[in-house]
Amino acid sequence: MSKDCLFCRIAKGEIPADIVMENDNAVAFRDINPRAPTHILVIPRKHVDSFEHAADSIDLGALMLTAAEVARREGLVDAGYRVVINTGTHGGQTVDHLHLHVLGGRQMTWPPG
Repeated sequence: MSKDCLFCRIAKGEIPADIVMENDNAVAFRDINPRAPTHILVIPRKHVDSFEHAADSIDLGALMLTAAEVARREGLVDAGYRVVINTGTHGGQTVDHLHLHVLGGRQMTWPPG
């Protein structure tokens, strides 16, 4: 973990967040600037800068399965939901710690902006 990383500090419990799920591999919490009625971030407990830097398929799989469980717990499955990974500046990544956005509760548009 990085001692200066916002998401690492949330994962360690040093910064409060509205945690919706935790397991050995990941922490899921509500986004403070939601873009949908349900907007939850799923982060790995260990620091990875971005999707580009992810090298462990088991860790990535665990992160995706956590996102799916979050969607089930939030009641998003029947109507549908979106999982997004922003990577790099042009991809819209604003925190340099890999994270998935679980978005639901409204109709999503395509293409995204």
